[in-house]
Amino acid sequence: MKQLIECVPNYSEGRDAGKIEQIVDSFRGKAGVRLLDYQTDPNHNRLVVTVIGEPEPLKEAVLASFGKAVELIDLTKHEGQHPRMGAVDVVPFIPCRGTTVEDADRLAKEVGEAVGSRYQIPVFLYEDSATAPHRQNLASIRKGQFEGMAEKLKDTAMWTPDYGPAGRVHPTAGVVAVGARMPLVAFNINLSTPNLEIADKIAKRVRNLSGGYRFIKAIGVDLSDRKMAQVSMNLVNYQKTAVYRAFEAVKMEARRYGVSVVESEVVGLLPMEALIDCAEYYLQISDDFDPAKQIMENRLLEEE
Repeated sequence: MKQLIECVPNYSEGRDAGKIEQIVDSFRGKAGVRLLDYQTDPNHNRLVVTVIGEPEPLKEAVLASFGKAVELIDLTKHEGQHPRMGAVDVVPFIPCRGTTVEDADRLAKEVGEAVGSRYQIPVFLYEDSATAPHRQNLASIRKGQFEGMAEKLKDTAMWTPDYGPAGRVHPTAGVVAVGARMPLVAFNINLSTPNLEIADKIAKRVRNLSGGYRFIKAIGVDLSDRKMAQVSMNLVNYQKTAVYRAFEAVKMEARRYGVSVVESEVVGLLPMEALIDCAEYYLQISDDFDPAKQIMENRLLEEE
């Protein structure tokens, strides 16, 4: 059985279709690598790619995408609603078939070391690859964003990168976080108001950092072209903080402002278990429901 690892790199370009396709081409037609999905958002000005592959070919494809992103993206000219600190902003590696988080961690460190030496980009290891507790949370590393990163890196005791040049950022590509983690769900909820302040207040109430749910990260985003505000979330452990719980929490907090939920959206891929969990909750399915036996696709997979 081939070992497979998933990677979900985020790039700071969500508007220029030509640049987006050039970056995504780094993953097309490569033996041992399969491009599963890519999504862009002009408001976030961000590209999220989902790819799966064998460790060595996946590493080479990711490194090739770095080269293209450094060539095409200039953060001194970048504007968008989503916080960012790098042309390639974050690169998580997620264990998949026949692999463990230790395998993903090993690959993350190989990629981080190569990025630092090849492209002269400071690399911070995060999540399960973090080399210090204050670097585990991506938000802590990203705080200050690209514009504040040069000043932040002057604090060499706290923010000397794990790989790459110390004390300075790449002038146009910034810095990057690379690491191993378990699967998360990128889940956004759009509100019936263009008022970003309301979305910010709701995000603050539901996210862990402000005393909300332990496994929710959230920010408010202005969807100006749609005249909506958005609560943009990462559910970093959907088994402990379910998608339906995040949805209901945002809906409940929105009511205090006389605002309703217009729609929700999933960015990238998510485990089927996360949706089954929602179906069980909203349909009030009894405890004897067995997804392994009662979902047709699962039974068909048994026959393959």
